[in-house]
This record gives sequence, C-alpha cells and structure tokens, in this order.
Amino acid sequence: MSLVVILLLLVILVLATVSGFLFFHYKKMNEKIDLILEKGKIKDLRNVLFSHIEKTKELDAGLKEALSRIKSLEDISKISFQKMGVVRFNPFNDMGGNQSFAIALLDSQNNGVVISSFFVQEGNRVYAKAVIAGKSEYTLSGEEKEAVARAIGSANSK
Repeated sequence: MSLVVILLLLVILVLATVSGFLFFHYKKMNEKIDLILEKGKIKDLRNVLFSHIEKTKELDAGLKEALSRIKSLEDISKISFQKMGVVRFNPFNDMGGNQSFAIALLDSQNNGVVISSFFVQEGNRVYAKAVIAGKSEYTLSGEEKEAVARAIGSANSK
C-alpha cells in the first residue's frame, strides 16, 4: 500500500509541475493577447485587423507625402548654392592688408556667381560675374579663378 501512496504522490507532484508550467505559459500568452487587443478595449479580432489596415493606410499616405516633400527638397537643392570658395587678397603689394576678396557661390552643377570686392584708396569696387559649369564668359582674375576652384573643391572635401 505504501508503494501505491508513493506512486500517487509522485503522479500528483508531476501533475502539479505540469499545471504550474501551463499556468505560467497561459499567463504570458494572455499578456500578449491583451497587448494585441489593446488591454480589453477591442473585443473582436476583426476589429484588430481593420485597425491595423487603417493604420497601414495612414502610414502609407504619410510616407507618400514625405517622399513628395523629399523630392521637392531635392529639386530645390539642385539650384541652390551648395559650394563656396573665398579668397582674400591685397591687390597692391605696398599698402593695406588683405581687404579685397573674391567669393564664388555655386550650385551642384557648378553654376553660380563670382563676386569680387576690390578695396582701393578711392573706395571699394564690387564686381559680379556669372559662372556656368565652372567657367565664365567674362575674364576672371587669378583670385576669382582660385575662388571658383576652391568652391568646386569644397564639394570633394565633404
């Protein structure tokens, strides 16, 4: 008889262990289901699916809008100044400091402008020359050429 009691106690112990194991996994599964069903707010799995479909549509619309805005910004960036080169110089070796300058402002296609300011005894002279594909139809001074070269080179240093 004691063998039957030990055998029954052993079966009870195994069943209690299995029961504890199943209870633990049931509780974890319930937590995951509550998360999907938004803690009891949603009572039907169909509502969950429709809710996710709506959220997916909203995300898709938002993504399309973001891509459209990115395309617009890319188009704008192509024609905006992206490269800059500055050269300060002294046109007269015997007087003053490097108060004169040439600045080149170029877009992604190396189109833009070179602005030169010459500080002389009588005042200041400012000139602007168009630049197309890194070249100008106007004669560029050495400093202006250097400013354009620095601007073109500024894109390569990034």
